[in-house]
Amino acid sequence: MPQPEGADLAAIRARRDSLRDTHLRPVGRRPATIGRGVHHVALVCRDVAETIRFYQDFLGFPLVELVENRDYAGSSHFFFDVGNRNLLGFFDFPGHDHQPYLETIGAVQHIAISVSAERFAEAKAKLDANGVEYLGPDRGVEDSLYLRDPNGVGIELYREELGVFEGAELIDRAG
Repeated sequence: MPQPEGADLAAIRARRDSLRDTHLRPVGRRPATIGRGVHHVALVCRDVAETIRFYQDFLGFPLVELVENRDYAGSSHFFFDVGNRNLLGFFDFPGHDHQPYLETIGAVQHIAISVSAERFAEAKAKLDANGVEYLGPDRGVEDSLYLRDPNGVGIELYREELGVFEGAELIDRAG
């Protein structure tokens, strides 16, 4: 994908600076959120068994539920525990001809999952040992590994605490 350059890039950066100055409030001066957290992210999968093998057996996120989707007969709805009482959910839709994953407006670019330094090292070794392609940490982002699940969804294993981005606390822990 071509990246902006020159005057176009300068204008984009100026717009971002203006948005940040207008809308971003410092930690401690932000209103309290109305949410309690993300209950689950729901994604569509191509193959239930393949998705379970990838998330549970390969990445190590336990499958915690597998039921029929209440909105579509024959469709499975299932969840993985990704830690801290957060769930990653999937549906399949038998009989539907879905196009392959496409990174576009409204699509998931990637899901970043916080992992400990130990789990990060284990995951990297497992990816290497199994010949699974990924990006990172060699591209200047030492705390991230990016890979695609069997459905094309981008997964980032991020060696960072929840609520922290590049070492900076984004969320007031007291609030």
